[in-house]
Amino acid sequence: MDFTLNEEQKLLKESVDRFVREAYTFDRRQELVASELGFSRDNWKQFAELGWLGLGFAEEHGGLGGSALDSAVLMEAFGRALLVEPYFTTVVLGGKILEATGREALIPSIAEGELLIALAHTEPESGFDLTAVETRAEPSGSGFRLQGRKSFVLHAATADKLIVSARTADEGVSLFLVDRESEGVYLRAYATVDGLRAADIALEDVHVEEDALLGKRGGALAALEPVIDRAITLLAAEAVGAMGALNEATFDYLKTRRQFGVPIGNFQALQHRAVDMFVDYELSRALAYRAAAAIERLEGLDRSRAASAAKVQIGRAGKRIGKEAIQLHGAMGMTNALAIGHYFKRLSMIDVLFGNVDHHLERLATLAL
Repeated sequence: MDFTLNEEQKLLKESVDRFVREAYTFDRRQELVASELGFSRDNWKQFAELGWLGLGFAEEHGGLGGSALDSAVLMEAFGRALLVEPYFTTVVLGGKILEATGREALIPSIAEGELLIALAHTEPESGFDLTAVETRAEPSGSGFRLQGRKSFVLHAATADKLIVSARTADEGVSLFLVDRESEGVYLRAYATVDGLRAADIALEDVHVEEDALLGKRGGALAALEPVIDRAITLLAAEAVGAMGALNEATFDYLKTRRQFGVPIGNFQALQHRAVDMFVDYELSRALAYRAAAAIERLEGLDRSRAASAAKVQIGRAGKRIGKEAIQLHGAMGMTNALAIGHYFKRLSMIDVLFGNVDHHLERLATLAL
């Protein structure tokens, strides 16, 4: 399926591609990964100036009114760059949750690059089940006291605020906006395999006021599900960008690496493997863009089906393309000096975020019933 970009999307693509090419080289990216912060505040400021941080938010909320398809164009380019800035956690997740729960007043601060947010939902025993929340929110004075544990919270240590899910009595799961530096919030930060940062969080009698509640009591899942389905489609677009970069590097290598006096790309067996990589990429890109184009007009089961189908395809294709890229590069593909392995690590991480292939195949089967 061919998705022709409109003029605005072409300009956006040209803008982000130019930034990636000129200011986000692999060597520069590695410097950021090794830095204390783990990303560049200057880059983040530039993202705000270019309008990327406000792209996916409604104009009346301080954004640019862009669609999920517009955001997919941006995310594909970010995938090619192996971006380490907290765009996904702050904009794709945090900002959209705030929109979904009636906290639009905070969107301009995100769009201007002044507010960083992390979603603290996953718990040590929750797996991929969004409903598996043991953290408690007990009424206390004029607010609540939060008690529990959260795991693998991306970019938590640099976030200004955390969106924390917790059970409120018999009402179900609710969401709370918590200052990261609140008393009783303890973080254990660490680097992830793909070069990003995450943290495990302990919440020990953390007091929040009533206005920290996002949306209705017990309304967390109703707010989270559409946001996460949309986020999955944008992760698919990011994965497509990484797959494209892997294919480009591998095909160039096949043309230049010589064996027995000829480029190894002349060998038919390697040509067949390269064709398989190309087909996987094209199918993934078509499905990712189709899901992004449809996700905001779909509801309920249809929306979930579209997100899961995209996740299954990019999970399978990402693994195949990553393995082939490493093998076709030979021993060099295993070294940290080449970007190849780093792309594969990122694709592996995308595969498990919000459910791996097996999880989404099971989800599709359940939805079909």
